[in-house]
Amino acid sequence: MTLAALIAYSGALFVAAAIPGPGITAIVARALGSGFRETFFMGLGLVLGDMMYLTAVILGLAYVAQTFTEVFLIIKIAGALYLGYIAWKLWTAGLISTDVAARPSTSIGMSFLSGLLVTLGNPKTMLFYVALVPTLLDIRAIGVHDYALLLAATFIVLLVVLVPYMLLAVRARTLLRRPRALQALNRVAASILAGTAAFIATRAA
Repeated sequence: MTLAALIAYSGALFVAAAIPGPGITAIVARALGSGFRETFFMGLGLVLGDMMYLTAVILGLAYVAQTFTEVFLIIKIAGALYLGYIAWKLWTAGLISTDVAARPSTSIGMSFLSGLLVTLGNPKTMLFYVALVPTLLDIRAIGVHDYALLLAATFIVLLVVLVPYMLLAVRARTLLRRPRALQALNRVAASILAGTAAFIATRAA
């Protein structure tokens, strides 16, 4: 794999990841509700999902995602249900308390899992890796070293895109102190997550 091919892949991935979609909206909503620590683990889940799609394409398993087998449908539905549950919790109880000095989160594992499910159920992510990656790279010529470079590039590029979103959302969260503003923010975050869940669920049909 040439340097030009790696740069082309990284550039295309950056553009695709930077366009707001289910992953970005879920990240922002999580940051508004839980702060940076939990959101970062959700971001790691999102990144792992991308790396799994990349691996599937390289191993010649792209047809599994293209044909939407029952496994992928179950993953998409599970991701939509979990996001819907979090949206309901945000709307009714609120994950942003009136005490903005946030307590350390104890559910980083679930945040990681939810990020993974969002990526695996995101049609835009599937489309990028299944349709675009083979046009940017010669899959048949990728060796172990090339594969490692692609994984590293994927990890770095996605974090470069996601971390600024996280920081901006966390900053907005800490600036809000009034109870009414916090309630409104809870419900905005709930609406974002609910919309994300609905978007994924409609694509599961």
